[in-house]
This record gives sequence, structure tokens and C-alpha cells, in this order.
Amino acid sequence: MKLEELHAAIEGLLFVIGDEGITVEQLAEVLDVEVETVYDALLSLQQLCNEQQRGLQIIEVAGGYRLTTRPEHSPYFKKLATSPIHSGLSQAALETLAIVAYRQPITRMEIDDIRGVKSEKAIQSLTSKLLIKEVGRAPGAGRPILYGTTPFFLDHFGLKSLEELPPLPEEIDVESLEDEADLFFKKFEETLETE
Repeated sequence: MKLEELHAAIEGLLFVIGDEGITVEQLAEVLDVEVETVYDALLSLQQLCNEQQRGLQIIEVAGGYRLTTRPEHSPYFKKLATSPIHSGLSQAALETLAIVAYRQPITRMEIDDIRGVKSEKAIQSLTSKLLIKEVGRAPGAGRPILYGTTPFFLDHFGLKSLEELPPLPEEIDVESLEDEADLFFKKFEETLETE
């Protein structure tokens, strides 16, 4: 096995094994290569990662090796973890998102009329999560802001375009509509939690 192939295989195995780590002996057994050959390849891969300043590094922990992120990048990981994009959505935000998705471009007052309650906080939440954005101004008094969905919204739900949104029912049966809405919101929340 060429050194580049060995590097690639080791890197893949370290990725798959995760935080458990793997010993040189285990790597040698899986790769069907001598322990010394694996050890040398592991050290050269470790050096290569350092020289190329990759985002991942190979470290030894308790006799095993594993991939880990570099400590100097921790501010970025903290920022990502606390990003509003990764927090869940309230029922109000979910309702507002559905209204914007189907009725865009739409003003906050129109959303409020449909929901029957104020939607300002829900709109702020959806905007901070990059799911909706300002798409223009409505004509008329005060020129209120118009809202629409973002490319992130489409990407998040795996849609190529808004035409792929499920159609709204023509005849509205209130009970079935509530059941469908509950299922939609439950699926939407599950999707956000796995992100």
C-alpha cells in the first residue's frame, strides 16, 4: 500500500472511530499492515496535518489516536454553538414561517391578521435564524416591510424552489387542518433539532 493510500485509510478510520480513538495495533490489524509501518504513517500524517495547518489534528490520548479540532479555532466553534441559527423555533415562529412561506411577499400586519396575534418577536427570531428576510417595501402609507423566505430556508428543507412546497388544501376541514399543522410543525421541529 502506498503512503498516500495509507494516510487516506488512516484518516478515514480516525474519522469513523470518533472520540473513542484507536491504537496503532488496531489500525495495523484493520489495514493488514505491520505495526511499525502504521506507526510511521500515522506520525507522518500527523506532521502533514500540522505543516498544512489543517482544521483537524491527530492526537494521542490514553494510548490511542484520534482526530480532533485545533484549540486555536475554539472561538469559532463556540460562536457556532451559540448561534441563533441552531436554536429551536417556538410555535409562534413556526406558524409565522408557514405563513411567510405560502403568502410571500407579506407584511407583518398581514401576518398578524392571519395569526390573530402580534408576530414581531416571531419575525425577529426567523430573521436571526436566516429563514426569512426583508424582500422589499409595500406601496402605500408607511411603506411597510415585505418578508419572504431565504435560500437557507430552501436549503434547510431540501427544496429546489417554493413550487415544491406541499399544496394547501382547497376545502378546509378545521380538524384535519389542525392535525396536518401539528404533524408539519412536529416534523419541522425534529429537523431543526437534528441540525
